[in-house]
Amino acid sequence: MAENKISAGIIGVGSCVPPKVVTNDDIAKMGLETSDEWIRARTGIGERRLADNLSTSDLALQASINALKSANKRPEEIDLIITATCTPDHPLFPSVACIIQDKLGAKNAAAFDLSAACSGFVYALATASQFIEAGSFKNILVIGADTLAKNVDWTDRGTCILFGDAAGAVILSAVPHGEGILSWTLGAQGSGGDLLIIPNGGSRTPLTPENITERNHYIKMDGRAVFKFAVSIVIDSIEKSLSKAGLSKKNIDYFIPHQANKRIIDFAAERLGLSEEKVCVNIMNYGNTSSASIPLALDEAVTAGKVKKGDLVAIMGFGGGLTWGSAIFRWMA
Repeated sequence: MAENKISAGIIGVGSCVPPKVVTNDDIAKMGLETSDEWIRARTGIGERRLADNLSTSDLALQASINALKSANKRPEEIDLIITATCTPDHPLFPSVACIIQDKLGAKNAAAFDLSAACSGFVYALATASQFIEAGSFKNILVIGADTLAKNVDWTDRGTCILFGDAAGAVILSAVPHGEGILSWTLGAQGSGGDLLIIPNGGSRTPLTPENITERNHYIKMDGRAVFKFAVSIVIDSIEKSLSKAGLSKKNIDYFIPHQANKRIIDFAAERLGLSEEKVCVNIMNYGNTSSASIPLALDEAVTAGKVKKGDLVAIMGFGGGLTWGSAIFRWMA
């Protein structure tokens, strides 16, 4: 019966960014034909954070600690950890989620990683919500963490200006039916996989001393094609999630899009009819932090008081794969 059902809701959020700041002027000094004005005009990015000697799990661990504190939960109360990442500490195993389980002391938690690039957090949130709704787990730690700046070619102006490193995390728990996460939509277009790719270093083309000189172990992107893809999918995905929840664009109190490009964010806000104060934009401070961008932005918005209890929040991510996903939820904390 419907009255016995439960929903999944976010009851805590945390984030972590590394201390090193790299500005657009810093990049211009590397000898690339670029400038602060050029980068800002095309992307909206002013600076980004670089992890340097920190790993993905280092950032994820601190974000998780902050999320647990926000939710007033102890590590041993977590029974599942899902980490969305495409930049794990190790190429095969152990997973970042298992590293976090150990370092956090979440001894009762199962753990696994999920890879959907910049859409990863939305994919992980949708996955976790179903475990909660099914009654399989009570408290789930969902992390989005990436260190893509470690995988850029700093001689390639088209990609090195875009990416930064960060982690964000939320605690998902059971809430009354009809509250918390109301709907989500996921999608993929595998035929566009080569538009955003690291060609070498996997089982298809393992790295060798010979092919490492090709520099194909770095991110390669068709920026124009990815931009067109994002613009074409962002509104459709959000409208589908709103429709599933029986809501419309006018019901959105706050919109947190993946922070990939300011022009894409502006386009989405205009199409959704949202005023500037209802849209989260922090790309100028962090660049594209991949799966971390949405939970990082959510944490900042909550801390700043922009997202309040009961607000209807829409999130939307898109990225390599190609993948995309959106979700609608009411803020519980």
